[in-house]
Parts: sequence; structure tokens; C-alpha cells
Amino acid sequence: MNSPFPKSSSTPGEGLIVARLLPDGATSGLSAITYQYPLKLITPSRPSETRSALVFLLSYGGGLVGGDTVNLKVDVQAGARLSMVTQGHTKVFKSPSPDILTSQTMRVDIAPDAALCLLPDPVQPFEDSVYEQTQIFRLETGASLCLLDWVTQGRTARGEDWSFVRWVGRNEVWSAPGGTKAGGRLLMRDAAILDSRQYDHQPQMRSLRQSMHAMGVVGTLVLRGPLTETLGEFFLAEFAALPRLGARDFRSDEARTKDEEGLSPLQRWRVQRLAMEKESKLLWSAANVRGCVVVKFGAPAVEHGRVWIGSMLAREGSILQNFGDHALMCVK
Repeated sequence: MNSPFPKSSSTPGEGLIVARLLPDGATSGLSAITYQYPLKLITPSRPSETRSALVFLLSYGGGLVGGDTVNLKVDVQAGARLSMVTQGHTKVFKSPSPDILTSQTMRVDIAPDAALCLLPDPVQPFEDSVYEQTQIFRLETGASLCLLDWVTQGRTARGEDWSFVRWVGRNEVWSAPGGTKAGGRLLMRDAAILDSRQYDHQPQMRSLRQSMHAMGVVGTLVLRGPLTETLGEFFLAEFAALPRLGARDFRSDEARTKDEEGLSPLQRWRVQRLAMEKESKLLWSAANVRGCVVVKFGAPAVEHGRVWIGSMLAREGSILQNFGDHALMCVK
């Protein structure tokens, strides 16, 4: 018997988000939001902030099962601002076989004077998982991007310590001054490949766990465009102010305390932050790559990384000012 209904044209894992500027010219909203299992997208009916539209990136069942594929397209139209967050770690469950891949792909177009802030919780790959993630951002003239991409060692409560088979994260930022459909120029391509199998037949190499040097989370922050310009300058300035290798302060504790009394609020905050970074063994760097500020960091525990990145963003303040408090909920 033939079904009277047309065949579904939907594809598992497909999603679309379109953010636009509302008629009042000051508020951003969503003109389209669609998704198919295992992807799930949620937006509050009455957001607490009006500085940007808000979307939660989720998945059914609390995570991605081996073999799941997610393809999400995001279109941030002229003048709009969009914040994207999660409600917890993006869990990647065990794959039945090393040949069965779990993947996520996100393609983002950001129109002139539009902006995207993507500050999610980290990806948490479980033991024996196989995962690849690709995120491509195409920015037209005057567009802005704040992107955080980070990954944890796994479920520490279960003894996991970089115990997955393979994790790959790729990020590309393109400049498309003539429009996102008119080609463009590659500004930055960042790829991290963590593959435990590369050590199996090379005994002279360390294991993946050893190669991470006791780091429990590693991440990348990418900043581009006018709305994140001051934030990028802040990271570059703070990195330039880090104590250099071999530098020592030979003054007495009394002399250091006396000098610190005359410091500015920013300098006092910097002293406290440096002490926190030293105590938590957090490492980081910042560089300008073709107009993109790229920040790399690693920490022994997720919370150390969360506290650090959250304190940096809160101190500088432009994310809160331009996107609202809800954009920062995953890094508090």
C-alpha cells in the first residue's frame, strides 16, 4: 500500500538558525530555527537580555552517540547579534568501532555589522569515542566573531584521562567582503588532532595522555571584528605583560607589598591573576593572525580554565556590553 503522504525531505542532524535585526532597529531576534534529531536547538520565549538573540545547542539523550552526524547552518543577517551557548558539556559517547565516526559541522555566515558570540561548555569525549568537529565562519565587512572551542580529558570521576580514540577540531575564519557567496580570503585555519592510535606502533613516542603534560582541558579563543577589537587588544596586552622565562623578583616580601600598594586597579587585578595562573598551573598564549586574535590555553582542570577565561572576559567587559550577560553563562 502506498502512503498518501509525501516522503520526508528532512535529514537527520540538520539544523538552521537565522538571526535578524527586528523592525525596531535595536533588538535581535530569530526568523528561523529548525533542527532534526540528534540535534536540538532551544531559544527562550522571553530572553532576559535584548542585546543579542540567544540559542542553546543541545542533543537528544544528553550527548552524541557513535555514528551521529550534525550539520548546522547559521546565518546572522546585517546588524543582528547572536549568542550561542550550551547547557553542559557536549558529551561524545563511546563508538562501537574506531571506524565509526561521530561528527559535527557548523557553517556560519555573518553579514555586515552583524556579530556572533559562541561561548559553549567544552566538548567531553568519553573513552573509546571517535569525534571530528569542523566550524567554518565567513565574515563580511564589519562583521564580528567571538569563538571558544575547548575539549576536556573525559570523565575524570571514571578515571578517563585522554582515553578516547581520536578527537579532531578544525576552525576556519574567512573574510568575504563581497558577500558570503562570492568566495573570500582565508584568514585563519586552526586544527587540533588528538589521536591515540598514532602512538600504538611508535614506542619511542609518548602516549596521548603523556603528551598532554597533565592538562585536563585545552582550548582556543578566536576574536575578529570591531565588536571584539578591544577584547583582542586586551588579551595581547596581558600576554605581553606576562613574566618572561628566567625573570625573577629579588625584592623582599615587604618591598613587594609596599610597591603593590601604589598599583592601579588593573595592575592589582593582574597581580592576583598571575598568582591564580601560577597556582592552578594554567598556561596560555595570544597572537594576531591576519587580523584574528587567537588565544590558546590549557589547564589541569576544567574549572581552572573556566574561571580563567571567564575572569578575562568579565574584566575587559565588551562581551557583556555587546551581547549581554546570557552570552557568558558557560564561562562563569
